[in-house]
Amino acid sequence: MSEPASTTGPAISTKPEAPRPDRLGWLRRSMTFRAVVVAVLVLLLLIPLSMVEELIREREYRKEEAINEVGASWGGNQVLTGPYLSVPYQATVRVDLENGRSEMREMTQYAHFLPERLEVNSALEPEQRHRGIYDVVVYKGHFGIQAAFPALQGLSPVKAAALRWHEASLCLGISDLRSIKKQVAAQMEGRTLGFEPGLPSNDLSASGLSAVMALDSAALSRPFELKIDLDLNGSGSFRVVPAGRTTTVAVQSTWPDPSFQGAFLPDSSTVDAKGFKANWTVLHLNRPYPQEFTGSRYSELEESAFGADLILPVDEYRKSTRATKYGVMLIVLVFLVFFFVEVLQRLRIHPIQYLLVGFALCIFYTLLVALSEHIGFGAAYVASAVAVIALVVYYARSVFKVAKATQLLALVMLLVFGFMFTVINQEDYALLIGSIGLFIVLAVVMALSRKIDWDNSGD
Repeated sequence: MSEPASTTGPAISTKPEAPRPDRLGWLRRSMTFRAVVVAVLVLLLLIPLSMVEELIREREYRKEEAINEVGASWGGNQVLTGPYLSVPYQATVRVDLENGRSEMREMTQYAHFLPERLEVNSALEPEQRHRGIYDVVVYKGHFGIQAAFPALQGLSPVKAAALRWHEASLCLGISDLRSIKKQVAAQMEGRTLGFEPGLPSNDLSASGLSAVMALDSAALSRPFELKIDLDLNGSGSFRVVPAGRTTTVAVQSTWPDPSFQGAFLPDSSTVDAKGFKANWTVLHLNRPYPQEFTGSRYSELEESAFGADLILPVDEYRKSTRATKYGVMLIVLVFLVFFFVEVLQRLRIHPIQYLLVGFALCIFYTLLVALSEHIGFGAAYVASAVAVIALVVYYARSVFKVAKATQLLALVMLLVFGFMFTVINQEDYALLIGSIGLFIVLAVVMALSRKIDWDNSGD
């Protein structure tokens, strides 16, 4: 009897294999992982937000260019310095040479004498000019200047014998000479001194007018007064340097939106819809330079100037910049609504859908900047907010497929945009309102999330 042939093939196991862990599926279901993805998307959206801020800076720069172009042809910011007297004298000074060497040289320098009393009465006639889409405020200025000088004998800041009084100059500093509209002359003791462009030195002002005013011993021994009428165009601002021992300045205009700037605020002012009036009185004790001196005091005089700016009350770029500061808050709150709906309704919202919503929120700022240049900030904000809310809510309706969730999103966006508008238009209480609002938002989020089982919510 033959034995059955033995089989040499591999043994077949009947035990079933253990299933491999579905790591990708766990990632899809994990709320922690999806929360991290949403946080990364928020950080990515900081890139377009920074691009919007750069766009606002670029548009603001173009507006400044338009203002400068108008100022270049009409007249820029005007600063009046003086009138004052400049008297040359010869001085020996040390001059630095190359290789650390120096030598003594004879050079002409100037002694400067400021008036005892200075009165400036000014009237600014404003106009609005247009350059492209931008408005620029300019003015026609009419200035009456009265100055009284003391007897100069014995007031010299250097040795009196060194001063060349017969070469003295009466000077008037004007920052933009191109905008002078008529001949300028000083009326003094029945005679007229005609001004010519240029200053003997730049010690007090970078540009201006001067007239030769030779002084003899008789003129030095008595005080004198003079009067100057000046018609001058300008744009933006008007400043006066308090050159007198007592300086009195009066400014009036029909422009209803002034901003008083400089080293001194007005002693009295009235501002209403018909214009403004302002008055200053500044003593020589209030400033850091004396009545008689030698050498340059240009920076000190410039820092002591004061006056009024004619401004446009609405600065759409400043408000748009403030709006972008709350861009992250807007994106986070809208994403939180999507995330909570995803958790509570057990939906699966793709990261691309989050990104599309985030881009729509970023578009709000470009719409705001573009529209505010034409219809004003308030109307532009409302129009941009309504457009973006409608777009996001319409898109969310197809994502959520739950009417109450869509209505909640619309309510949250209305509240957020209203909150942002309130904070943007606040100056003194912006930080307080913003902090309280963020605290309330955090409290609501914590209240909604306290009953969520984060470990099992994705299963």
